Amino acid sequence: MIDERWAIAHIFSSFNNTIITITDITGAETIAHASGGMVAKADRDESSPYTAMQMANQLADKLKEREITGIRVKVKAAAGRKSRSTAPGAQAAIRAFARAGLRIGKIEDVTPIPHDGTKRPGGKRGRRV
Repeated sequence: MIDERWAIAHIFSSFNNTIITITDITGAETIAHASGGMVAKADRDESSPYTAMQMANQLADKLKEREITGIRVKVKAAAGRKSRSTAPGAQAAIRAFARAGLRIGKIEDVTPIPHDGTKRPGGKRGRRV
């Protein structure tokens, strides 16, 4: 059996940006990272699926240089009062990692969930238009 080396891909995906950080299996040492601004020219494209695919392909090449064959994926969406759904960049990045030939072990959602956090703006009577 071939000895496999694993890493963790932390994908933060909001509707404004996508950030991918690759760490070792303990999560202590950063191997590589990329963000939407490193790939896209325009601000509106930072969170697009195409940009996420480009970032994932760049990171997959760096992982292959280090002879890492598999990744575990931790997906995080924007926290707080915002939508807890991930932006489309997260799915595109995972697909690109798989197409690049990396084995994907586990996909985990690590979005923090507030336990009765801050109030919505607008006051007792709501937002008056």
